[in-house]
Amino acid sequence: MPIGEYYRTADWKKEKHAPVIESPDMVNRGEEFVVSLIIGKEIPIMASRYDFLGYGASVKEANEGSLYTEPKVQTTIKFKDAGTLIATSYCNIHGLWESGKEIKVA
Repeated sequence: MPIGEYYRTADWKKEKHAPVIESPDMVNRGEEFVVSLIIGKEIPIMASRYDFLGYGASVKEANEGSLYTEPKVQTTIKFKDAGTLIATSYCNIHGLWESGKEIKVA
């Protein structure tokens, strides 16, 4: 089975594993803009890769550690032509997740 068939999608307002891409819908050709990626935007979670490695693990038990990551990242990009941004996330229990956002170029 192709790997794409393993990806799941969902409304990020109800599913904490779905990646959320925040960016303008329309950008100017060759002009930089900021893209934010958030995993679990409206549902608090403690772990996630860009790499989000610290997640509260401890030798005591889960969620007792002193380090937690906030699963979000920003990057600056520019487009020459319209296209679609794709974000993926992985949960070792709930599998692969994918979201996309179309970007138009003026």
